[in-house]
Amino acid sequence: MDTTLQDPLLGQVLDGRYRVDARVAAGGMATVYRALDTRLDRVLALKVMHPTLATDGTFVERFIREAKSVARLDHPNVVQVFDQGTDGSYVYLAMEYIAGCTLRDVLRERGAVQPRAALDILEPVLAALGAAHRAGFVHRDMKPENVLIGDDGRVKVADFGLVRSVDTVTSTTGAVLGTVSYLAPEQIEQGTTGPRVDVYACGVVLYEMLTGGKPHSGDSPAQVLYKHVHEDVPPPSALVPGLPYVLDELVASATARTPEIRPHDAVALLAQVREARLTLTDEQLDTVPPQALAAEHDNAEDRTRVIPRALTVPRPLPVDEDADAPVDGVDRTARFQNPPVAPRRRPGRPPRAVLAVIAAVLLVLGVGAGVWYINSGQFTKVPPLLAQTEAQARARLSAAGLDVGQVKRAYSDTVERGAVIGSDPAPGARIRDHDSVTLTVSLGPETVNVPSVKGQPLAKARARLKADGLEPGMVTREFSEDVARGSVVGTTPEAGTKRHAGSAIALIVSKGSPIDVPDVTGDDVDSARQELTDAGLKVRIAAGRINSEYDKGQVAAQSPDEGSRAAEGDTVTLTLSKGPEMIEVPDVTGDSVDDAHEALEAAGFEVDEDRGLLGLFGDTVKKQSVEGGDKAPKGSTITITIR
Repeated sequence: MDTTLQDPLLGQVLDGRYRVDARVAAGGMATVYRALDTRLDRVLALKVMHPTLATDGTFVERFIREAKSVARLDHPNVVQVFDQGTDGSYVYLAMEYIAGCTLRDVLRERGAVQPRAALDILEPVLAALGAAHRAGFVHRDMKPENVLIGDDGRVKVADFGLVRSVDTVTSTTGAVLGTVSYLAPEQIEQGTTGPRVDVYACGVVLYEMLTGGKPHSGDSPAQVLYKHVHEDVPPPSALVPGLPYVLDELVASATARTPEIRPHDAVALLAQVREARLTLTDEQLDTVPPQALAAEHDNAEDRTRVIPRALTVPRPLPVDEDADAPVDGVDRTARFQNPPVAPRRRPGRPPRAVLAVIAAVLLVLGVGAGVWYINSGQFTKVPPLLAQTEAQARARLSAAGLDVGQVKRAYSDTVERGAVIGSDPAPGARIRDHDSVTLTVSLGPETVNVPSVKGQPLAKARARLKADGLEPGMVTREFSEDVARGSVVGTTPEAGTKRHAGSAIALIVSKGSPIDVPDVTGDDVDSARQELTDAGLKVRIAAGRINSEYDKGQVAAQSPDEGSRAAEGDTVTLTLSKGPEMIEVPDVTGDSVDDAHEALEAAGFEVDEDRGLLGLFGDTVKKQSVEGGDKAPKGSTITITIR
């Protein structure tokens, strides 16, 4: 049975903006939905915290605080956070929606993968983690479930930095094993976290990609935890014969039980991975491990069809058994045959004068050829690039027949952000055609003051932040009595705070003055619509109807409920009544009072007794207000007369 049918959020519009279309996944902390941003008309992922956790104010505060930190990570391999807010008891994050599969799906359906594919996935994961580590926070829960592979082959890391309580261990042994398998020894023993715990987890993930299994197993989470603390991760070549030793070294370095021996962060591990890749041949990179599984799905949809090309097993090149046979009568091997050897003749010794003339001619020809070579099209000058944008500099270099090599970033108090500070080689230098030029691009001043944008419309505030060398960050919304709807209430950090150029600044935008949602249950549709419209709210009528105590066509339920706070222009969804449910009344005439009560209440009715003067001491039902076999509204009262 599809349990999403009972999900109360499906079809609802959160915060008057996000229409919940489908449930994607559910975890111990939140449920992820596919939703539509009705304002920007784009599909996104909506992560909604479980209502049981939303009642914990401290937890919600930490959830929001860390979500703001994640929003500062503008990195192509990190799932972006667009928005955060609350709607009644729901606390949510609006995030980038990645259509595809997880690395866990790949490992489950494909087993081990080739070294090339493992490194192709690991490198963008480490790039994302490296950006986080350099920004000052740690993922803490790296595992294949949090590595997303999009339809276009892009690799992204999800659940970046979101808080998890210490006791996020469920009663399901499989779920527990799925988490503890990636914990570093220091997390287990001291509960400490740092960039090296992510490095350790990535080493375990690399081992799992290469071998198709986790390095430590056990019948209980405690056994797995014990092995992480007391046993080294075995070399993957123990399970994959012929695997290059350099990959064993990578796993050993990342999963060293002593944290100080590991690379200090993901950037350092990424450098090791790239260095290791350079030592591997194509044959080694494309070796198919014996644990690799054939993708057989019995015509079902292959969820791993979106994995990058590197994950597919390369087909051997076709072998032409008649390669030496002539084609169209032409012997193609003739050009590889040695030319006929002419008879060798012993030359006589030339006169010295002739030798001198030959040497002089050769010298003149050599100098002339060298001058021609230097002044010919083999060399070009580096064009002037100072103060050009990066795009303009790339265009100039391309027009000059040169390539862009590395792009470095540096702070500058004199060159605006995004413009070129210098190049290597410098402008005017002569270099060969198609050689590379390294560009240094300005980050702007090293520190800038956060400007005051209070009261400005959101678009204008964003433009002001960019003009001052900062980046607009995540947008949250809250009610405000003195700031107009859609304008900025404040920033995090506050105006006047010094920040590095390029830092993301979170914006708090006004939802306007709060409106107390009136109670319209039991009203007819027109009256309810008028009352809500007069209050400044929009009205939406739900497609389905439900049975209720109210008459057919009256409002049976509303969302948000009476007393909730809403902003002007927010939408209230009304569900109309189909009228009371009519059910058959049991015949209790002649039954005892207790039996009559039991039968009527079990059928869904309320019971009232009419004893009169003669029935004060009676115990038998003589009559009932609705005869047995007739129908009455569920929940209505049936009066029994006792004599």
